[in-house]
Amino acid sequence: MLIVEDEPVIAQAHREYLGRIGGFEVVDVVVTAQEAMRVARGGRVDLVLLDLGLPDARGLDLAGALSGVRPAPDMIAITAQRDLQSVRDAMSRGVLLYLLKPFTFAAFREKIEQYLRYREALAADTDAVSQRDVDRALAELRTGDSRRSTAAGAAAETRDAVGRAVRDSADGLTASEVARAVGTSRVTAWRHLERLAEDRVVDRDTQYGSAGRPQVRYRWRRR
Repeated sequence: MLIVEDEPVIAQAHREYLGRIGGFEVVDVVVTAQEAMRVARGGRVDLVLLDLGLPDARGLDLAGALSGVRPAPDMIAITAQRDLQSVRDAMSRGVLLYLLKPFTFAAFREKIEQYLRYREALAADTDAVSQRDVDRALAELRTGDSRRSTAAGAAAETRDAVGRAVRDSADGLTASEVARAVGTSRVTAWRHLERLAEDRVVDRDTQYGSAGRPQVRYRWRRR
């Protein structure tokens, strides 16, 4: 992930929020469009958190340029520009989601969850996807409430199963390990784990491997 933001306080908020969510590696934090293009051309960026007000170029122009990079990164605009034309221009240049400043952690997390569900819908084992996959992915981008299904019985059962998996593990589990144990997707497991962490049922333990990529392990909170 690449953070393009020229306000240090907001850039730091991005980092802290991503750390709380877990599972992301921030490749770099840059303040100009020129730096952003240099990093993106390195080929290690799959998602850009993009401010549209930059000191050396219009963020909208940068979005268009990033769309031409191969492989092209996905983009989430995080900006104070709230006029309709800016929103339309951003979407036409490849921006998937749009988050207005100022924002809360809950709003930030909602956009990240939307994006993860979008990527999950297109995570095919082959180079081709079905019409159903495409429709589901686009629907995720149009849906603004990731908690819409938590009242359903199936969601409650999944959350209980996630909780039991963590509780029965002596050393805690990652979202991927929970997903395998429960038989659900990593994104779904992660979403329930984050709810359990917010409710102080489980604790997050962020660990850093040799490559520097953080891994969040969830442990049952002993009372």
